[in-house]
Amino acid sequence: MSATTELTEHAPGTADTARRRIGLGSLRELSLVPAILVLGLIGYIVSPAFLTADNLIGVAQQSTELSLLVLATTFVLIAGRMDLSLESTIGVAPVIAVWLILPASGGRFTGLGLFPEWTVVPLCLLVGALIGAVNGFLILKLRLNGFIVTLGALTLLRGLQVALSEGQSIVELPSSFTYLGRASWLGVPAAIWVCALLFAVGGSVLAWLRHGRALYAIGGNAEAARTAGIRVDRVVWIVLVLGSMLAAFAGILYTGHYGSISATQGSGWIFQVFAATVIGGVSLNGGKGSVFGALTGILTLQLVVNVMTLAGVPPLWNQFLNGAIIIVALVISRFASGEKQE
Repeated sequence: MSATTELTEHAPGTADTARRRIGLGSLRELSLVPAILVLGLIGYIVSPAFLTADNLIGVAQQSTELSLLVLATTFVLIAGRMDLSLESTIGVAPVIAVWLILPASGGRFTGLGLFPEWTVVPLCLLVGALIGAVNGFLILKLRLNGFIVTLGALTLLRGLQVALSEGQSIVELPSSFTYLGRASWLGVPAAIWVCALLFAVGGSVLAWLRHGRALYAIGGNAEAARTAGIRVDRVVWIVLVLGSMLAAFAGILYTGHYGSISATQGSGWIFQVFAATVIGGVSLNGGKGSVFGALTGILTLQLVVNVMTLAGVPPLWNQFLNGAIIIVALVISRFASGEKQE
């Protein structure tokens, strides 16, 4: 008997709770749509160039890599966990992959040349999966604090990234590694199509598949879900691995988009990621949220930045704005839901 079947048969209360969470989430996920429309109006007033195809596609292009981290964080948070190391994975996974395939004499960046160039993308995803698997082992098997583990991993991986890249940008990259970040399909950057597909798949998993719905039960009450027969540790482990793979894939898109791997690639992104997920209605306490809500969160942040840029506001204010948005979103969530934020 499958875990999800046992959930339905032996713990109908848990299944009903998960369904109620999804129903409430369907209302919350639309809350930012009016804000996006207002931002569109403000943007048009600030500059007629706001509604041009080039500007809107540019906003979407700028959102692609960050949106994949938001998608990964959404799944992790719904499962009642937290992964801070995603910020470093977006940089270290591409660096390790390139380090493994580039020859030592291939340029100023010294590699090992152990694998052929066509393996660079699978290697990058494999590195991401390995990072998630190690985090899962430390958190789920050794029962270490997840926040501390992923914070330590963030620092460790950032140091590894800087050490391997020797503090320099890596520009000697295989064409297969930069293709998705540079290509256009039907006049739209390929990265946008790929991200749209991944968000559609992620949303479908949470909304319609039994294992996706069980994820809400795990985030809402892990012990109840375990009692119901769900293999909680295995599901959470898979989520951590998939989240890290999404971060590694974001690194591939980012590398292709800019044509190089920076020694600080991804640094500071975690603040924007949490800002987008929180204002998108994903609960830091687990068991609540949706992929569509998270998508509206990232679009809201990117539109705010775009409007500020068109209005001539210095980009130095962006970090302040992201922090303010997180605090305001938490306050609104607290009074809207009536729940205590711990």
